[in-house]
Amino acid sequence: MSLTFDFVQPQPEPAADRVTLFADVILPLPLPKLYTYRVPYELNDQVVIGGRVIVQFGAKRTLSCIVAAVHETPPKEYQAKYILEFIDDAPVVTQPQLQLFRWIADYYMCTLGEVINAALPAALKLSSESRVQLHPSFVRDSAPYPLSEQEEKIVETLSTGEDGKSLTFTEVGDLLGVASFHKVIKSLMQKDVVFLFEHLSDKYAPKVVKKVRLAHHFVAEAALESLFAQLAPRPKQLDVLMRYLQKVPVYQNEFTNQNGIEKAYLTSAPHLSPSAVNTLIKNGVLEQFDVIVSRFPLDDATQANMHFTLSEAQTQARDEVMRLFSTKDIVLLHGVTGAGKTEIYIDLIRDALDGGGQVLYLLPEIALTAQIVTRLMRVFGSRLGVYHSKFSDNERVEVWNGVLSGRFQVVIGVRSAVFLPFDNLALVIVDEEHESSYKQYDPAPRYNAREVALMMANFQGAKTLLGSATPAVETFYQTRTGRYGLVTLSKRFGEAGLPEIELVDTRKSREAKKMLNHFTPELLSAMESKLSLKEQVILFQNRRGYSPFINCVDCGWIPKCMNCAVSLSYHKHAHELRCHYCGYHDRMPVECPACGSRNLKSVGFGTEKIEDDLKVMLPAANVQRMDLDTTRAKNSYQQIIGDFEQQKTNILVGTQMVTKGLDFANVSLVGIINADSIIHYPDFRAHERAFQMFVQVSGRAGRKGKKGKVIIQTADPLQVIFDKVIRNDYLEFYDYEITQRREHGYPPFMRVIRLVVKHMDQLLCERAAILLTGELVARLGREAVLGPEAPYIFRIRNFYLQEITIKLSREHTVLKAAKADILAAINVVKDQKDYKQARFVADVDPM
Repeated sequence: MSLTFDFVQPQPEPAADRVTLFADVILPLPLPKLYTYRVPYELNDQVVIGGRVIVQFGAKRTLSCIVAAVHETPPKEYQAKYILEFIDDAPVVTQPQLQLFRWIADYYMCTLGEVINAALPAALKLSSESRVQLHPSFVRDSAPYPLSEQEEKIVETLSTGEDGKSLTFTEVGDLLGVASFHKVIKSLMQKDVVFLFEHLSDKYAPKVVKKVRLAHHFVAEAALESLFAQLAPRPKQLDVLMRYLQKVPVYQNEFTNQNGIEKAYLTSAPHLSPSAVNTLIKNGVLEQFDVIVSRFPLDDATQANMHFTLSEAQTQARDEVMRLFSTKDIVLLHGVTGAGKTEIYIDLIRDALDGGGQVLYLLPEIALTAQIVTRLMRVFGSRLGVYHSKFSDNERVEVWNGVLSGRFQVVIGVRSAVFLPFDNLALVIVDEEHESSYKQYDPAPRYNAREVALMMANFQGAKTLLGSATPAVETFYQTRTGRYGLVTLSKRFGEAGLPEIELVDTRKSREAKKMLNHFTPELLSAMESKLSLKEQVILFQNRRGYSPFINCVDCGWIPKCMNCAVSLSYHKHAHELRCHYCGYHDRMPVECPACGSRNLKSVGFGTEKIEDDLKVMLPAANVQRMDLDTTRAKNSYQQIIGDFEQQKTNILVGTQMVTKGLDFANVSLVGIINADSIIHYPDFRAHERAFQMFVQVSGRAGRKGKKGKVIIQTADPLQVIFDKVIRNDYLEFYDYEITQRREHGYPPFMRVIRLVVKHMDQLLCERAAILLTGELVARLGREAVLGPEAPYIFRIRNFYLQEITIKLSREHTVLKAAKADILAAINVVKDQKDYKQARFVADVDPM
């Protein structure tokens, strides 16, 4: 991203007939209020709401920020500084976005700055930590413009040391020994000596492809004949020319030469010499030029030609959705796994695009986008954008700008896609709407993308379709009250039926000494049978790593994280111990540091151990693992899913990533290794999550006409939830769960806000929590405030934790007033000298 700085010096007081403008800006900082800056008079016509400007904040710090409002009222509390720089002459943030961002900040009890910081791709943000680097095209000895003494000093520093060295704005100021250095940077940029970026990994630049074409004076037939004769003694160069002409038929149409071909087409050919290509360029036979291209595949809309026909059941469901949209803004599509909801989504997207609107299609996991994007690309081609955190910042900016320009009319993405600059939404689809992955935990804003999507659609007058085989209890409750419409798909698409579910008692297998590692005979036998039929298997274990912990058999020592109150998990392939909360890792000890014994053993099991065990027990099977450890790389999801789709992998072992919406035609067996760890979790949503997870992962089996089977390993097969899973009876589960929620005062009948107090001193943390609880009780009443208490994991990243739970009425006025009381109570505690170092986190609607 290149910027042209026009830093403006403060102007004298304007004459009486001049209008002095002020701009309220959103700084990317956790500030409770907007800050007001003065607009230089000469730039009055350039200021735009939603555009970016550069301002000075504090003594040395410069930041880019978003203009939220323009007016003529100066601030009373301080003298407004001048805006230093106007980056944009058009908004990068739309008015509907600003409205949504204000709602997010208000509802989730955070600041607008925190929302902007989360919403904008890094390449759209600049700060005093922005960096200066030498321009790649700058050659010091042949610079066309003279450099001043200060400019020479910066160039000398950047030229010394390793390639790609850079300086922050702060370092430039320190180097020159002056407070005002922006003019020097501006001058160097104008001379193409340096460029700016936020971080090395965040530089935005369009994707450029090198192309070549035949020099224009060789296009004529006579000139070509002469060229052939000249190159006859040079067969390697002649081969390059002939390959070019095979691809670009200049004889038939000389205008085809103008676009040329990618240079890589010639240099990567196995029988051609790259040096011969470069020689032809050097001698003027070929011309090399750069072309900016999209970072996204299938950018030619003519390739979007996939057509399909909805089944009778799908057509009825689609028609019912459209009918309900005439009276309701939100509709729930409750369809069993494999019912064909995606095809209905695609049909509805087509209708919305035909009407000239935009569409946002949300998915809970990046893994799902890897599979569904291919299908949607074939339908919508270059009109489809994809947005998620595995994309580089360049790619995210390209999608952001594509939505602004109208290039991308439909975007598929994970939760961060709700921040994109839509301004003409017609339809929002939230698939797998029940998923907890839609919830952002840290840092602020701690939003739920499903709720944000609903509000965004409301602001823009769009319709929202929620889809799930196992809807969230709160969502289904809204259909019962009549607020949401409900459409049900009760049968799988085509000939596929629901899988057979079998419970296997691990306790009995262990007593009979029939367990092999962590597999019952029933599951192992079923896997062998399916593999012999060339069918595929998915195994679900909701814990990654090799084992949850190791211990010393002789003295009982267990390695703990130095920053968190948890044991370290053992990862065999990396041969190290890791904390899954803070990332701390240490080498696997050879002997016990407590007693010196070498008798160390791993306890429990995760996905890595299951993968290793299977490779020993079923050596002929190709086993692959999908969890956080194996999907860190950008394209790892696509690679793992692609291998499984192409049946290069026989068994896929994974965490909850494998439970969500994936569609594999050849999977006939799903195994749930340890169901009990999911059910027995200390949370009011534990049974809901367990039911959803079991039903969802079961839904991966028996699609496309194959009869599927699911084996659930459990030590407690009489658990009431299993009966509902086996019968796939969501309604019975809902009736049971909603009764419990009503009786104990949980959502959807109450709003819940969880406050977390953090402090590096355990005693001060407890005292601050007790004081805060007293303040809250005084304002909200004892019945609304639960706690404080230490959570199960009471220390994370060296901070001790205390939790306070607040239950409130769902009435909007009550909630708004309560949030004001909560903030007031937090400020009372913050003002106490002993608790200045305490941190207070508000999580609205925790999951």
